[in-house]
Amino acid sequence: MSTELFYFLNELKKNNNRQWFKDHKEQYDRLLAWFIKEVQELIDRIGAFDLEIAGLDAKKCIYRIYRDIRFSNDKTPYKTHFGAYMTGIGGRTGLYAGYYIHLEPENSLLSGGAWQPPSALLHKLRRDIYENMDEFREIIENKEFKKTYPRLEGEMQKRIHGDFPSDYPYMDLLKHKDFVVTSIKPEAFFSTQDWKDRAIEDFHKLYPFNRFLNYTIKDFLSKA
Repeated sequence: MSTELFYFLNELKKNNNRQWFKDHKEQYDRLLAWFIKEVQELIDRIGAFDLEIAGLDAKKCIYRIYRDIRFSNDKTPYKTHFGAYMTGIGGRTGLYAGYYIHLEPENSLLSGGAWQPPSALLHKLRRDIYENMDEFREIIENKEFKKTYPRLEGEMQKRIHGDFPSDYPYMDLLKHKDFVVTSIKPEAFFSTQDWKDRAIEDFHKLYPFNRFLNYTIKDFLSKA
């Protein structure tokens, strides 16, 4: 089914208009049902080691294919990927660090962490990482973790305003606006019979990273 999904997305990219999508809506609905089922299985298996995820409904985690074009110069109506963000509270809308799957021709990936935290939470994450840097570095520099997730991703600030020492040796880690890691996957990864087993192995490596971030996020939200 993943082969058909990638073919569908390729064709959608070439025909990103409402009439084409209407003509292929039945195929989209079938592919979406497959994706929901696969994401639910991932959730159930992640929940075995991350109790925050247990019992989550896949439908609350999957992003809509319809683009919000109100404030965009790009008026194409549809996204050209299937994505789901699995986090314990709020599903795709939650602030908690979670697990992300993204299926897109030539740009598929597994990912996780805390993406675009609001400024107050970002500051608290930076502060807690700074105060527990040895623990944080032990997680992200673990050999098996780094093999799958080589580096922190995302945009960085040039300077951080606050009370961090200007000569702090790990300042580049604190400059991140997101605390996210990514594992790029070829399309062939998702066409093997054991792809979910392999995805779960990668997500399991993410657990200590998410647990570290969620300790701070949970404390922040409890005081909000």
